[in-house]
Amino acid sequence: MLVAEVMLQQTQVARVLPAYVAWVARWPSAQALAAASRAEVLRAWAGLGYNRRAVALHEAARAIAAAGTFPDQVEALQRLPGVGPYTARAVACFAFGTPVMPVDTNVGRVLARHIFGHESARVLGRRPFLQAADGWLRSAAEPREAALAVMDLGALVCRPTPHCDLCPVSAHCRWQAAGCPPEPNRARSEPPFERTVRYARGRLLALLRERGRVTAEEASLTLPPWHRPRASAYLDALVRDGLAEPDGSGWRLPELTEG
Repeated sequence: MLVAEVMLQQTQVARVLPAYVAWVARWPSAQALAAASRAEVLRAWAGLGYNRRAVALHEAARAIAAAGTFPDQVEALQRLPGVGPYTARAVACFAFGTPVMPVDTNVGRVLARHIFGHESARVLGRRPFLQAADGWLRSAAEPREAALAVMDLGALVCRPTPHCDLCPVSAHCRWQAAGCPPEPNRARSEPPFERTVRYARGRLLALLRERGRVTAEEASLTLPPWHRPRASAYLDALVRDGLAEPDGSGWRLPELTEG
């Protein structure tokens, strides 16, 4: 469950599914993953993006293997590398049946409308919102199924532009009862992906996976012109994040193994 949730962070299901199947076949337990080298883990992560997740998952597996037990409470799960509030809640809810609501954008929108009468959760305090969400989930006969139902409702019906006529709980929705008042829009402009640091890091890590080792010149040539002056800085940042390591006058994938 932890592997699936980490892979699904900001990555579509269609891309995750084949990688997940191959991953759990290769490393069926935390102990097996803990014994793998960092380079093996990073190569297996190819195509999923946000490569620091692979490093964090590797470190989490080592922590679990060292402890000898898998944590089942939200607070303990959040102490694992790379596990934030949503992932901890999702694992606790779906793997262990704990009545805590994993709140992503879709779930937040459904509950903000249904419980609080707001169009979105943006204007609500996080702590009272989570307390209300958990209280609602505890009142359900089957908390795990209820959490999944809210996720589906947010993805398919209670969308940013909602289909209230299709909603099975619209009669109990405070937002609809209030006339669906809108929240202020907060639009922001995003730079083209090719100009982001994430794009450059992804290109360099793909090059490392392909060649095993790269020089500063090779790294620069694989990047668009606007990124080339910072090629070495990007590689040094990959080193700091555990995604690469220095190798003489170049860089390579880390060969870190357990112990």
